[in-house]
Amino acid sequence: MGRDKAFLPVGGKPAALRVLERVALLSDDVILVTNSPDKYQSFVDCRITTDIHPGKGSLGGIYSALVVARYPHCLVVGCDMPFLNVRVLRYLARVASIWDYDVVVPQVSGRFETLHAIYSKRCLYPIEQRILHSELRIASLFEDVRVCVVEQYRLERFDPLLHSFLNMNTPDEWRHLQQIAADGE
Repeated sequence: MGRDKAFLPVGGKPAALRVLERVALLSDDVILVTNSPDKYQSFVDCRITTDIHPGKGSLGGIYSALVVARYPHCLVVGCDMPFLNVRVLRYLARVASIWDYDVVVPQVSGRFETLHAIYSKRCLYPIEQRILHSELRIASLFEDVRVCVVEQYRLERFDPLLHSFLNMNTPDEWRHLQQIAADGE
């Protein structure tokens, strides 16, 4: 994108703020993992932590969140997913708590949504081992933990258009999200 996606406006608000507002409806322990905490001080009402293992990508961010989380399970979402659906997130959390999985991950269009998933603190050791060996692909963690894959049709009950899983990695995707916001999402 050439700039920090977290601060790109969607529907008149920075994307990260939209994400944080929706996540705050679910927990009193909202954690933002960033290596630029000063950038977020002005508009977020949550705990901010930095990567424990800098330069280890999203897997390192998940690890950092799990270390400081107060609860045994942690919802992990990307800062560039401005249309998170609270009903979908509650469903994922319910699955994690009832069945006590280590990871509850949606699968949309055949792809794991690893940055829209629930992780248990039991993932800490397997993640740490992967980080130490520079095996940073999140889905590779699934070999070492109990995973519940939530199929797309289950998610569509709560979010028929699956807007929850839209993110912005290109200027065209950002423009598309801005249009969805303008249409009333």
